[in-house]
Amino acid sequence: MIEEILNIENIDIYFVIGIILFFSILESISGFLKNSNRKKGDWIQEIMSFFVLGNLIKPLIVFLIFKAGDFYFPEYRFALGSYPFIILFSIYILTDDLFQYWYHRRAHETPFLWKLHRPHHQAEEMGYFVSYRNALLYYLLMPNIWWAALVVFLGGAKAVALGLILKQLVIIGSHSRLKWDKLFYEYAALRPIIKVVERIIITPAFHHSHHGTSRLDSASEPNGNFGNMFSLWDQIFGTATFQKSYPKEYGLQQKTNDPWTASYFYPFVKSPDPKSEWNSGFKKTDTSSLEALSFSLTKGKNYLWCACGMSNKQPFCDGSHHGSKFKPHKFTAKRTGEMKLCNCKKSNQTPFCDNTHLNQ
Repeated sequence: MIEEILNIENIDIYFVIGIILFFSILESISGFLKNSNRKKGDWIQEIMSFFVLGNLIKPLIVFLIFKAGDFYFPEYRFALGSYPFIILFSIYILTDDLFQYWYHRRAHETPFLWKLHRPHHQAEEMGYFVSYRNALLYYLLMPNIWWAALVVFLGGAKAVALGLILKQLVIIGSHSRLKWDKLFYEYAALRPIIKVVERIIITPAFHHSHHGTSRLDSASEPNGNFGNMFSLWDQIFGTATFQKSYPKEYGLQQKTNDPWTASYFYPFVKSPDPKSEWNSGFKKTDTSSLEALSFSLTKGKNYLWCACGMSNKQPFCDGSHHGSKFKPHKFTAKRTGEMKLCNCKKSNQTPFCDNTHLNQ
């Protein structure tokens, strides 16, 4: 039955468009679109990115894979076509999602990839089209699109079609403002169900947390929850944080005034804002120092200590760690009063100074 449906030409495209329409209608009925703070440039980038991805980038990558495959390995074209569908699908979808996990994670840990992924986190509200909000080059380099094209070349077109449909259902659902999982957290009788579900697929609470502005918000974990369809990889590699609520604020800590053209076409188009990472003259600098910084802390209040050494609000985090493997340290003051905080970033008692800087 499923394979017969997948034989319909462009069935995956029809389903994806249907999923988007489904969520757009529900968000409209719920009043989310009416109350949206999105600007014109946001809509242009997100809608254009969706159409360019589906009508230019993916077909181009498939074309290149088939050309290369026919030239170098013509005997392997459709070589896996006789394999059982369930086996092809399982191999495709798990490999695809693993590729996406590591690509997404590396996009948060390396400067260049971060600048291509930054548009995704610049969005200050969630929504179904935020799923497609990345720089053009980010998608051209995305390994799982090349993997999908390779599987199609090898004869797994049906597996890819079904995988794409299921992936988009989960991805768009986890970005939507509808928060379909909220009901499960509100009622005790339903919580065991969502506890199982969220350990299999990505839920809105899990992914919204990734889009939260700062870890000072207990529902936000912008340096974790990298999963695309399955939360399995976050659990295996220690980056999973399961939530029962949603961030109070979305977007980046550092607000910049960037045109959508710079956001989408970087590095080919730069931003005129000197504070933006897309500006040609922008450069992160080391703001650490070989001295402790004294600050008056308030008992019970949470603070975010800078670990990367590049914050302009030392010793506290301002989001400059994005694009590196550093992660700010969240701590709660145990008493009110003056405290010496480490600014050499080498203390063994972070965030507090232990005089390690005196030996530097």
